[in-house]
Amino acid sequence: MADAIVAYLHYLSIFLLFALLTLEHQLFKPPLDLARARSLMRIDMAYGLCAGLVLATGAARVMGFGKGVGYYMGNSVFHAKVGLFILVGLLSIIPTVLFLKWRAGLKAGQAPQISPAQGKLVIMTIRLELLLLLIIPLLATLMARGFGVTG
Repeated sequence: MADAIVAYLHYLSIFLLFALLTLEHQLFKPPLDLARARSLMRIDMAYGLCAGLVLATGAARVMGFGKGVGYYMGNSVFHAKVGLFILVGLLSIIPTVLFLKWRAGLKAGQAPQISPAQGKLVIMTIRLELLLLLIIPLLATLMARGFGVTG
């Protein structure tokens, strides 16, 4: 039963992660007002926490509730899946750093000013994150069916 609960929490956290990133994409439309900028900061923080939950539940599945550490460590599709997740995490640094730079201005009641280049970079980064997040479940499906097993 515990394995089913851990799997459920893993899937739920993945869905929430995707939903938060989609919401971030929808809200990031320059020019930004104070309310939307504050919402983006909160959503981005929730996104980071949710990514940690995905990682924690995924690690729990690997360590004790899945097919065993040996299966995952010897599976090239698993490594690709984890690699994509890490890449998404690294990409998420771009919007997060921008949002954190807004903190002082927002506390002073000033809406952030975003250059067209910054806006385009953040939008394209979020879209790339969403695309990569869509590939991860495909890799999980392949892995669950035995693809990527070496030896």
